Amino acid sequence: MLGSTHGTLTTHSRPARVVACGEHTATTVHGTADPGKDLDVSGRPLHAPVPDLDRFFRPASMVVVGASDSEGRPSTGITRRLIDWSERVGARLHPVNPGRSTVFGLPCLPSVADVSEPVDLAVLLVADPLPVIEELAEAKVKFAVAFASGFAETGGEGAIAQARLAAAVERSGIRLLGPNTNLNAFEEFRDDLDGPAIALITQSGHQGRPVFALQELGIRLSHWAPTGNEADLETADFISYFASRPEVGAIAAYVEGLKDGRDFLLAADRAARNKVPVVAVKVGRTETGARTAASHTGKLTGADEVVDAAMRQFGVIRVNGLDELQDTSALLARARPPRADGVAVYSISGGTGAHFADLAAAAGLRLPDLSAEKQTELHQWIPDYLGVSNPIDSGGHPVGDRRGRKIIDAILADPSVGVLVCPITGPFPPMSDKLAQDLVDAAEATDKQVCVVWGSPVGTEDAYRRILLGSSRVATFRTFANCITAVRAYLGHHRFVSGYRSPFDDAPRTASPSARKARDLLRPGQQLSEHAAKQLLRAYGIRVPREQLVTSAAASVRAAGLVGYPVVMKASAAQLAHKTELGLVRVGLTSASQVRDAYRELTDIARHEGITLDGVLVCQMIERGVEMVVGMTHDSLFGPTVTVGLGGVLVEVLRDAAVRVPPFGEDQAREMLRELRGHALLEGVRGGPPADVDALVEVVLRVQRMALELGDGLAELDINPLVVLDRGQGAVALDALAVCR
Repeated sequence: MLGSTHGTLTTHSRPARVVACGEHTATTVHGTADPGKDLDVSGRPLHAPVPDLDRFFRPASMVVVGASDSEGRPSTGITRRLIDWSERVGARLHPVNPGRSTVFGLPCLPSVADVSEPVDLAVLLVADPLPVIEELAEAKVKFAVAFASGFAETGGEGAIAQARLAAAVERSGIRLLGPNTNLNAFEEFRDDLDGPAIALITQSGHQGRPVFALQELGIRLSHWAPTGNEADLETADFISYFASRPEVGAIAAYVEGLKDGRDFLLAADRAARNKVPVVAVKVGRTETGARTAASHTGKLTGADEVVDAAMRQFGVIRVNGLDELQDTSALLARARPPRADGVAVYSISGGTGAHFADLAAAAGLRLPDLSAEKQTELHQWIPDYLGVSNPIDSGGHPVGDRRGRKIIDAILADPSVGVLVCPITGPFPPMSDKLAQDLVDAAEATDKQVCVVWGSPVGTEDAYRRILLGSSRVATFRTFANCITAVRAYLGHHRFVSGYRSPFDDAPRTASPSARKARDLLRPGQQLSEHAAKQLLRAYGIRVPREQLVTSAAASVRAAGLVGYPVVMKASAAQLAHKTELGLVRVGLTSASQVRDAYRELTDIARHEGITLDGVLVCQMIERGVEMVVGMTHDSLFGPTVTVGLGGVLVEVLRDAAVRVPPFGEDQAREMLRELRGHALLEGVRGGPPADVDALVEVVLRVQRMALELGDGLAELDINPLVVLDRGQGAVALDALAVCR
């Protein structure tokens, strides 16, 4: 029998900042909003702003405010670096410092107003950039960079100072990078490397060094955006810009906190539309990490389970370490789209192949058995006693002669194989050199991806340094784990973007009739009674049991006769969340006398507890089904979120739930259910019938509509339990909690 215990998975209460701005074009900086076209029903934007950052990264002219050439001053070294950078990119640099006539032999001007040409970029080497902003605005400077620290990362007064700076920048029309940023945007990038590039975004400059160093392995980098505290320009701006650049093959990001969750998702949506992969390390999985990250940049990290789900929802590939960020972004930037999703593992050692295959399969990669014909072909060159179904074990000896290349070509020719992985656990020249060269030559002749794991810790071997790293077609890794992570991301990304349809395209722009009905039921700042919360659900077409609210024992008996025995009786009052714990629920009542007694007991307990009831609910009893919870709440970064999970008493015990950020479609709602550990319960267990998953999905989508339309008035909604009946019979909300804002 199913009661009505109430638990909750949702704990966040602070709404995200709402930004009502429209789509930016590639030729504008701030853009304009079209409220009738570009905003959803809640007034939030539906398109990612794309600032024109060309003149930031390649200015025609620039100024350095506070330039110096005095020995021992920090600004002197920075000035020297900026002069070198300006020469590389062809920018005319003007030092600005009223206390100097020249800096490093260049004429030094007293103010920006004295520059005789339009200025694209101003670099501010001053402790307080705020007074300079007005001067830059008068000179119509397009971009500025502020290195100064002591702002939001320090909290308190620093956060107030940053708010003043951000407000001044917004009034000025300038786009600002920083404060609390560094010189990474002005690094020297190699210009002798070909192929798609990685664009790098970091909120901690040092954390980008491993990715920047990929250039020494022959992997091209095009840009580096060190966003710092993001008083103005933010991670989302650079994702949108990089995703629109033809030379960018992948975006790598180190993210400590997000300025605005919605902006981030809109930028990720643009990258997904353009099929540009975004790989990110996002700090904040633990309380310690979140606290430390927030103190570094002064931004919110967000609830990690929401961040994780939102990234998956929009195709952002989240990795844990900088080594994974390196390897995954490098593979995604350079690899062609896969021809198939099967992974073949080829090695000269049965143990090596089995080990890698075991880890790959556990990570969810598909290792198809090669066809009988293909296995027969491989046994022309590989002894019959060795396994060639997948993984393929050559035994070593064929690698040393012409058979080695034939084996590799034959595997790559199999139509089920999209990726060939060859783990080489250690050098054994000349055999390892021959194997490496065969893999490189085969990779050049195929449109399929070839990956090698070079397991030697030394890394100075000729086979590794010259042969493998010298190839732009072979992806070389140093560990099994990083190879598997990267290959899984590569296949997953292309699977995701091949069927991607932006959820923002279908987001509601006008309120439904249900919203108008529901708003009349909201009570600002109050928790609704169960009866009122169910009326809210009814307004959105979510089924609730047959029930009546009564205020006398006699009325409860009449109601039970109308509802139909057996019945459930529950006390109903505003601000009453956990009725079962207080003894305010009775289930399985089958007679008039039981109903009368239950009414008296419930009202007596409520009186003793000091609870003012609006009545007692006499409810239809639902005796079979799968108990689920569906709810909505507000995340500090992303705004409204929708959760589904196992319900009833299990909600707080197992915490088996999936979350999404609206808007999302039916496919994402079904994916939420597949993510649940208890998903098998919906499919039917021990011979039982499957549950009505379609009805459950419909409830999730209706709650999402409530989140979008009522988000400014509804702080939290929990339907628990939502009983999902047998297939074709629907789903019934047995209990509901609604908290108004």
